[in-house]
Amino acid sequence: MDVFLDILDTLILDRCYALLSPDPAAISKNSSLATTNLNRHVGLYYPMEPSRWAEASRWKRDDIARQALSLYLITWLFAMIMYLFGSLLLYHTLFDKRLLQHPRFLPNQIKLEINQGISAIPWMALLTVPFFLAEIRGWSKLYDFTSDSPFFGYTLLQYPLFICFTDSGIYWIHRALHHPQIYRWLHKPHHKWAVPTPFASYAFHPLDGWSQSLPYHVYPLVFPLQKGAYLGLFIFVTLWTVLIHDAEYLPASEIINGASCHTMHHLHFNYNYGQFTTAWDRLAGTYRRPKGDSFMESQRMDGKEKAGDKCD
Repeated sequence: MDVFLDILDTLILDRCYALLSPDPAAISKNSSLATTNLNRHVGLYYPMEPSRWAEASRWKRDDIARQALSLYLITWLFAMIMYLFGSLLLYHTLFDKRLLQHPRFLPNQIKLEINQGISAIPWMALLTVPFFLAEIRGWSKLYDFTSDSPFFGYTLLQYPLFICFTDSGIYWIHRALHHPQIYRWLHKPHHKWAVPTPFASYAFHPLDGWSQSLPYHVYPLVFPLQKGAYLGLFIFVTLWTVLIHDAEYLPASEIINGASCHTMHHLHFNYNYGQFTTAWDRLAGTYRRPKGDSFMESQRMDGKEKAGDKCD
């Protein structure tokens, strides 16, 4: 995130902050900025000169309030783009439109899902900012290059470690959200969607969605993680959240917690709490094998009968 913030500061944010809160005594020429150590994070990868606005604001780049505001806006915008674009793409490609006629599909459900998702994202972004702030201020174990990894082979090992850590953390957080005293006011809004569409992926109570994201942000505070891997995993996790809400009923892998597994969770509530795998569900006895939905099976049978009639 520190590299990303250097780039955005140079291209956009320096000028925005200079317009919002100008510093009359600011240095505005690039030649005078050589010793200010600006762009030190992106400079490790690519030489990028600071803009002429780099110190033209009272809010300097290392001001923690400015960093928090920038991170909030970036997180909010990124989440909105990934949510709306990813959900729209899946809806028009993989999502089975026959589910719109499912008896448990709510009237105006897609509109309700989008409204809830859009209203939740700003709050989830706000709650996530402290973690990103910790990262850019050097309070995490993120590192720049594979040569900085703790030992040989860790570059590959960090991926399964991240998946295992987050899969375990989300399982227990998700299961705790189903405790009766928590469920009715925090997690129940997400289970309104018994037959979810991709637009249900962010349709949470903000505290619910944020709590299930905690393992992703805690991991780099506890374990070393290369910055490129962190960015890739963050994008993967965001897309995965959308993918498992496409309400695919066809039985699939019994190891990977895909859309069919997660749909069983939405339909039957107390099963398949996992995020990436079914490992913890199997160990804790909460696994339910994905199976065909009666409505969808009848739709398929009708389709076969109609096809047979045409052949006759």
